[in-house]
Amino acid sequence: MEVVETLTNAQFQTVYNIVSFALAAMSATTVFLLAVTPRVLPRYRLALIVSAMVCFIAAYHYLRIFDSFGDAYVAVGAGMPGVQETFELVKGDGFNEGYRYVDWLLTVPLLLFETIAVLALPLAVRRSLLWKLIPASGLMIILGYPGEITAEIASKAIWGALSTIPFLYILYVLFVELSKAAKTQPNQVGKELAGLRWLLLATWGVYPISFAFPMIGFDGADAFVYRQIGYSLADVLAKCLYGLLIFKIARIKSLDDSQEFAAEEMKEAPSSKGAAA
Repeated sequence: MEVVETLTNAQFQTVYNIVSFALAAMSATTVFLLAVTPRVLPRYRLALIVSAMVCFIAAYHYLRIFDSFGDAYVAVGAGMPGVQETFELVKGDGFNEGYRYVDWLLTVPLLLFETIAVLALPLAVRRSLLWKLIPASGLMIILGYPGEITAEIASKAIWGALSTIPFLYILYVLFVELSKAAKTQPNQVGKELAGLRWLLLATWGVYPISFAFPMIGFDGADAFVYRQIGYSLADVLAKCLYGLLIFKIARIKSLDDSQEFAAEEMKEAPSSKGAAA
């Protein structure tokens, strides 16, 4: 991994703020998903709890990233006449981006698990899909990490290609096998499921693009900043927005499964006049 020795004030503040934004988004989504768990039937609550776990794990690691980045760079030239403030890397310390891969190693399998859990598929079908998706997702992250930390273009390309193999397999399972298994779902759930899959494809597509920056000659401080922006925004979409869509599917299925639950949830709150009477 290329070590960026110096950042301008604007570059430092951009990374600092985007990581802070991601931390806040993950934390808020964790609280929201736990709070709305009673608003779905018990059979779908596991998916929401797992989704909240994904956001909680991500929030923890973003806290570590936030602290690591703040400790890695110190201001130089602040307040000196005619000198533009910059931030320089502290020797022997540095920014630890390994937190991202630990986060992904834990959260990516859980993201796929919650996708299967919220559909409440037959047990045999669930097991079959999970046995295909979970190991492949772990392998994808493990194979990508050596390419992330190496500065050699050839090694980066090899590890990137190896990591792409399980990535493509996951897409095949999500778009082909899961589609067959989910044919019995309500029409609206089918539409939301399609949205989930396209969201994963769009957000996960950011990671290999950022990964490939050095291989296309895009490096230095600008590449570092754009990579942090890309990773952080993709994480927010792939975890927070994804979790909200999981909740939406769980609500749709809950209302569709039980007329009593639907009637209770759709009750209008009593008016203030009626409540006073």
